[in-house]
Amino acid sequence: MLDAALTSIYGASESMVASVTTESFLLCCLTSIVLGAAVAGIYMFRHAHSKNFVITLALLPLIVQMVIMLVNGNLGAGIAVMGVFNLVRFRSIPGSAKDIGSVFFAMAIGLATGMGFLVLACLFTLIVGAVNVAYVLSPFGKPKEPEKALKITIPEDLEYDGVFDEVLARYAAESELVEVRTTNMGSLFQLEYAIRLKEPGREKQMIDELRCLNGNLKISCGRPVVGRETL
Repeated sequence: MLDAALTSIYGASESMVASVTTESFLLCCLTSIVLGAAVAGIYMFRHAHSKNFVITLALLPLIVQMVIMLVNGNLGAGIAVMGVFNLVRFRSIPGSAKDIGSVFFAMAIGLATGMGFLVLACLFTLIVGAVNVAYVLSPFGKPKEPEKALKITIPEDLEYDGVFDEVLARYAAESELVEVRTTNMGSLFQLEYAIRLKEPGREKQMIDELRCLNGNLKISCGRPVVGRETL
């Protein structure tokens, strides 16, 4: 199976052009079209896209295949291949990292089908597609929730050590008491925590539970002070 994947349908001929038949050419074209559609489908999976770019991406393996088939066997083949990679510049506006990666993905398939490595191109598409879907569905690379500064005002007679830990453990993935200071002429204390919420938009529920513990005094939750170390 592995030997078949690494074998070109054109055989070991020094000049690929001489060994191309109508049947082999059409088979390569069909493979490029099918795999190009697969590349476009992989790109569209949970990703915003435009129809024009998707169509171009689907056609790119076929275009690259034709270029490779025509230049193979010539002394200028290496220069021509480098010229093919300049197709990345076909867009007039900057692309995202996934756009550029998908273009190179499609071109790699075109290079493989153009050289006759059809099984290898299919295996490569399956592997990259499976890995792409796995990465998109997994939390891999997902940015953390931004850190927030939670300020809780408490009466001076409240023993604050551990009082809020249970509530913070339910709502925050990370929490740390970074500052304690007096306020209102020493009659109140203000605790400042650096927290990172487990889920966005749950500040109100957390604050409602904390108010039951601090005597309904002032609580604020917002961005941390610039320059302070983050969690």
